Amino acid sequence: MMTDNAGMPTYAYRCRECSETFELVRPMSESAAAAMCPDGHADTVKLLNAIALTGSSGAPAPAPSAGGCCGGGCCG
Repeated sequence: MMTDNAGMPTYAYRCRECSETFELVRPMSESAAAAMCPDGHADTVKLLNAIALTGSSGAPAPAPSAGGCCGGGCCG
C-alpha cells in the first residue's frame, strides 16, 4: 500500500476474470470493499505489495535471533 499526495493509500488489485492488475486510491476505511476492474468485472482480489510485506523503509523485517515462533522470548 502506497499513499498519494492527498494522503490516501493506493491499493493494488487483480481481476480473476481477465487477469488485469490495477490500482485504486481510496480511504483506509474502504480498503476491504469490493473493487470493480477497469473492464467491469467484479471478481477481484486485493494484492499485497512490497511495502506491506517489508515495512515503509523497504528493508525486510529482521529474522528472529533464536528459536521459537517469536524469536525465543516466550516459547524458548
